Order: sequence, then structure tokens, then C-alpha cells
Amino acid sequence: MSYSFCLEVSGDFACFTRPEMKVERVSYDVITPSAARAVFEAILWKPAIRWHIRRIEVLKPIRWMSLRRNEVASVIPAGAVKSAMKQGKGHLGLYIEEDRQQRAGLFLRDVRYRLYADFELLSPDSDNTTVKFAEMFKRRASKGQCFNQPYLGTREFSCAFRLVDSDEPIEKPQELIGKRELGWMLYDIDFSDIENPTPRFFQATLQDGVLIVPAGDSEEIRG
Repeated sequence: MSYSFCLEVSGDFACFTRPEMKVERVSYDVITPSAARAVFEAILWKPAIRWHIRRIEVLKPIRWMSLRRNEVASVIPAGAVKSAMKQGKGHLGLYIEEDRQQRAGLFLRDVRYRLYADFELLSPDSDNTTVKFAEMFKRRASKGQCFNQPYLGTREFSCAFRLVDSDEPIEKPQELIGKRELGWMLYDIDFSDIENPTPRFFQATLQDGVLIVPAGDSEEIRG
């Protein structure tokens, strides 16, 4: 038996970064399947399950904002941190004045989505059952519990979430009615070869504010 869940998420800002943009952050028009999966995993993640996003509904008009801001250009290398921990000393300082850069971004604002997903049980046994994890997710999502605060693309853009009945009526903006081609969209990262993770894409189409997400093993997914 499979269980399907629907989460409604909303936030003031979002950025689902296009990987082809190397320098400036430019968002996709709507939340990507991988970002939606991360929302579900923030509420319940176990090694025994894998979430699959089936459908995304856009509930608010797609609005954009551009933002230019100062950022630090580099990060402290993880190797330097490990070395400092091992030796008890090391240089871990970052001086903002010497490492500052200005970057522009094209983000989404005032977003609201309904995300539909189910999970696959990877290693069923007496301790790992579908019913067990389904009840865990429903309990945690209903109470607003999460391992980390869900976010919309980047961690700085946290979001609110609630578990909703998929039959709960919604009112969609008139400007979302119709067909809109979104182009090639990031589906997810394939980690089957851990040494060479590969991005996978699909041709995204928004029909009346609804994005149907193909199955991961379908021919629509290209690597």
C-alpha cells in the first residue's frame, strides 16, 4: 500500500537556482522536484525511505525580484578545520573586507505551493514498514515538527508548511490559467556513482498552475 501526502508551503522569498548560471543566482519559475523533496526530508528522513515528488501546484502568481548584495567570496576549507581540530591550532580566520564581492540575484517573492509526494520503502522488514513511516510523517507534519527548518531553494529562505487534505479546495490566480513552457528543469542529482554525481533534467510544463513531475525512471528524465 502506498501513501500520498500533500504539503502546502509558503514563503516571502525563494531561489531555485539554475545550475547553468555559474556566477549570478537566477531562479527557476517554480520550485523544482529536488527542492520539494528536501522539504519532505526536512520533516521525515530515514535511510529506509526515499521520497518521490509527483505533482506541484502553484497557488500564487509568479513574481520576481532582483537583489544585489555583498557576499564573502570564499569559505574556510574543511581540511583546514580538521587540521586545526587535530593539532589544536590553525588559521581559520576570514576577513570580510579582503574577501568581499558583490553579486546579483533574480529571486522569486511571495510564493505558495502545494507539493504532492509519496515515499518508497527501500528495505522493508519487521522494523521498517510503510504504515510506520506514514504515521510518523503525518504526526510530525501535523504538529509542525521537522529535523531542520524547510527552505525554498536556499537555506536563507525558510518557509512555513502544513499538512493538507489533497481534496481541500484551492483558488488559483487567473493569470496561472493556461499552458506555460518552463524549459528544461533540474529534476534531481543522481548519486548512484558517488564519485561522479550527475544532474538530471526534464521538460517542465505548467498547465493551469500544475506541474506534473515524471517518474524518475521514465524516458522524460535526461541526464
